[in-house]
Amino acid sequence: MRKLKNLTILFILTTLFVVAGGPSPDVLASPGAVAPNLGSAATFVALASSTLTNTGSGVYVGDVGVSPGTAVIGFPPGTVRHGMIYEGGAVPAQAQIDATTAYNDLAGQTCNVDLTGQDLGGMTLTPDVYCFDTSAQLTGDLVLDALGDPLAVWVFQMGSTVTTASTSSVTVINSGQAVNVFWQVGSSATLGTGTWFNGNILAYASITLDTGASLIGRLLSLNGAVTADTNGIPSPIRNTPLFESGFIPLIIK
Repeated sequence: MRKLKNLTILFILTTLFVVAGGPSPDVLASPGAVAPNLGSAATFVALASSTLTNTGSGVYVGDVGVSPGTAVIGFPPGTVRHGMIYEGGAVPAQAQIDATTAYNDLAGQTCNVDLTGQDLGGMTLTPDVYCFDTSAQLTGDLVLDALGDPLAVWVFQMGSTVTTASTSSVTVINSGQAVNVFWQVGSSATLGTGTWFNGNILAYASITLDTGASLIGRLLSLNGAVTADTNGIPSPIRNTPLFESGFIPLIIK
């Protein structure tokens, strides 16, 4: 189990731990990879278009919401701290606009490394823009090596889906930060049971976290549902820092 440091760096233990952060800083990676401005979407732990569903006693630190839909389900037993629940309205509507802008920014960046047809499992990747013409699969462990640069950025572009096998993991090492990892998904994202995942998922369609999946990052669905199962054995999860306010929103089991 990992320690949860309040205020500056929060680590949490949960079956599902999702975090939302404040406005993303303008940071550059290696040549090409750029962190987009998430705007008002940066305060959201989870943002859906149709329905947001929590199953279990997850604690969401940061905003959760839906737009243009209005269905936010599972609170309680889930709870929200340092944030609000938005069942439609102007705030999540603007967040969706800003998330869409960030999604298009990511999709428009020049791909430097084409990984089409390869499994991410077993790879160690330095900061850059990586792409898959269609779907991406993670079976096993993916290591993101920042090479000592805390401002390093990774952008992953998927033409369609991204799926992880059970107990897979994405780990950031050598001063890297989950806040600077972005997954632009052309359709839906599914994190399999027990997956430990780093990064901000911006999906055109739905996002699903199966039982025991853990996330350091955000769940932003532009045109679908967000479904998170916070039942099961607690797993470490955390989210992106709120740089201005100095704390990290998150979801705790």
